[in-house]
Amino acid sequence: MTDITIPNVGESVAEVTIATWFKKPGEAVKKDEPLVELETDKAAQELVAPEDGVLEEILVAEGENAAIGTLIARLGSGSGAKVAPAEKSADKGDSEVATKGTATPPVTTDAQDINVPNVGESVSEVTVATWMVKVGESVAKDQPIVELETDKAAQELVAPSAGVITEILIAEGDVAKIGDTLARLGGSPGSVADGPPASAGDEGGAGGELPDVPPTNTGSLPDDVIAMPAAAKMIKEKGLDGSKIKGTGRDGRILKGDVLKAIEDGSATMDAAPKSNGVAPAYSPAPAPAAVATSAPREIGEREERVRMSRLRQTIARRLKDAQNTAAMLTTYNEADMSEIMAIRAKYKETFLKRHDVKLGFMSFFVKACVQALKEVPSVNAEIDGTDIIYKNFYDISIAVGTPKGLVVPVLRDCEQLNLAGVEKGINALALKARDGNLSMAEMQGGTFTISNGGVYGSLMSS
Repeated sequence: MTDITIPNVGESVAEVTIATWFKKPGEAVKKDEPLVELETDKAAQELVAPEDGVLEEILVAEGENAAIGTLIARLGSGSGAKVAPAEKSADKGDSEVATKGTATPPVTTDAQDINVPNVGESVSEVTVATWMVKVGESVAKDQPIVELETDKAAQELVAPSAGVITEILIAEGDVAKIGDTLARLGGSPGSVADGPPASAGDEGGAGGELPDVPPTNTGSLPDDVIAMPAAAKMIKEKGLDGSKIKGTGRDGRILKGDVLKAIEDGSATMDAAPKSNGVAPAYSPAPAPAAVATSAPREIGEREERVRMSRLRQTIARRLKDAQNTAAMLTTYNEADMSEIMAIRAKYKETFLKRHDVKLGFMSFFVKACVQALKEVPSVNAEIDGTDIIYKNFYDISIAVGTPKGLVVPVLRDCEQLNLAGVEKGINALALKARDGNLSMAEMQGGTFTISNGGVYGSLMSS
C-alpha cells in the first residue's frame, strides 16, 4: 500500500484545495498518470501516481482543503476493478450524503451520457452558457447542442450521435466539473426518462422529487473578503455572513476550518432581512456600488438592458477588484525621451526581423527598462506578507493582452535573463495563446510587476 500525500508545492504555500479527482476508488492507474488536480492561491497543478496500482481509497474530497503532507489517498497493487456507477467513492464525508433521490432513472438501453469534456489544461470546471436544444428534441450527429464557457474561452459541444435529448441535468448558468453529465441522449422520442435526477448533486433534472440538499447561494461574501474555494462554497450553502468570519489563512484568507468554527460558535449568522407585509423584498440596495455582481441583482429601468457576463469577464472584474483591495494604490506620471529608442528601432527593425524572425517593437524596451528599474528600487518588486516584506530576486513581468473575449494578463518569466529578441518572442507566443484561449492558469499567475501598453488603443495616459 502506497500513501499519496500533499507534496511541497511552493514557497509559503501551507495548504491546497482538492480541485478534481481524475480517478475513482477501484480504478487502475499507471505510473506518472495524473491522479488529482491541486489548487493553491497561486496556481493549479496535477499530482501523478508514483507507481502502477489501484486507487484503493480517497480520503479528501473535491473542494476540501488539505495541508502540506496530508494523506489524501492510498494506492494498492492489482489490476483494479471499475466501481459501479451508483456507488459512491470512499471520499471524506460521503457518509453524510443523503440517499434520497440518488437512484439512477430508468432509461432506454441505447441512452448515452453527454459529459463535460476536458476543455484545456488546468481547467477544472465550466459554465453552461446556452442550451441549443430542449428535452424531447431530435438531434443529428455532430450537431451543436450546448455552449460551454471557461475563464479563457467559449466552445460548443456537439452530439456524439443522432438521437433525442431525453434529459438536461445542468441548467444554463450553472457550473459543472470536468466529467459531469450534462444531458442524456436516447434513440427515439419515446425514450424520455421518468424519475428523479441521477444524483443528489445534479440540478435541473427533468422531473421527480428533489433531493434533500442545503440551500445554495444564500450566504454573503463581500468583495473585500477573500475565501478559499471550499470555504466560499460552505459560506453560501450555510447562509453565513462572510464579513463576520475571521480568516486565519495567508493574507487573511478564510479557510474551511474558519467557517466550521463560525458555524459552531454561531458568530456568522446572517442578519434578518427587513420585511414588508410579511414578505421579504426582492433585493436590498448595497450601501455603495460594487465592481462585480452582488448576491441579489438590482431592478433595471425601461432604458436599461441586463446582459450576463462571460466567465472570462467575471474573472477579469473579480481580479481587478481584488487588486484594488490588496494593493497600495499610487499613480505617478513622468515624461521619458523616447527619441533614441525610436531611432534604434527604425534603423535596425529590418535586420532584427531577418535575424530573429520577429518584429522589434517598443514592448521589449519597456520590459527591459522595468527590469532595470526594479533592480534599482527592489521594494517595488516586493510584497507585504503580514509584518514582513518579501523581496523577489527574479523579474516575472505580467503583460496585459487584449483579446476579443476580454483582457488577460499572462506572465513572461525571468525577463532579466532575456535579450530584446527573447522578450519579443515571449510576448508574441503569450499573445497568440491568449487570443486562441489556450493560456494555462499557471501562465497567468505569479507575476512580480505588471505593464500595459494602452497606446495601441490611442491612450495618452492610463491609471
